Amino acid sequence: MPMLYQPKEKWGLDLVLPAIPTPGNNSFLGDVFTSEAEPDKQISCGFYRQEAGEPLVYTYDYDEMKVILEVVGEYTLTDETGYKVSVKPGDVFYFKKGCTITFQNTGGYGLAFFTGLRTNGTA
Repeated sequence: MPMLYQPKEKWGLDLVLPAIPTPGNNSFLGDVFTSEAEPDKQISCGFYRQEAGEPLVYTYDYDEMKVILEVVGEYTLTDETGYKVSVKPGDVFYFKKGCTITFQNTGGYGLAFFTGLRTNGTA
């Protein structure tokens, strides 16, 4: 079985991602790969970018993990309990199904790589 490959030229750190339809519209996400398993066992991975402006409040209906790649400005993640993290490159997060996270950046952007237990394009 051959491996699959996407070159940096297509998915490099300067990539253009589709907008997540939310108020403020400053959150962007693009799936790169999705496994070929049964739909309830599929995993998807790709990139997420949060730009300055309105925060994104997102409730996960699947498990997801994010690795922070770049941060410009102040980038924070806050859960529904009020636990808040000032994010920096190299940080790794695990969002369990059911948790609500607020993503916010002031004065720049945050870029992350994610893997989630979901089908393609269902974020």
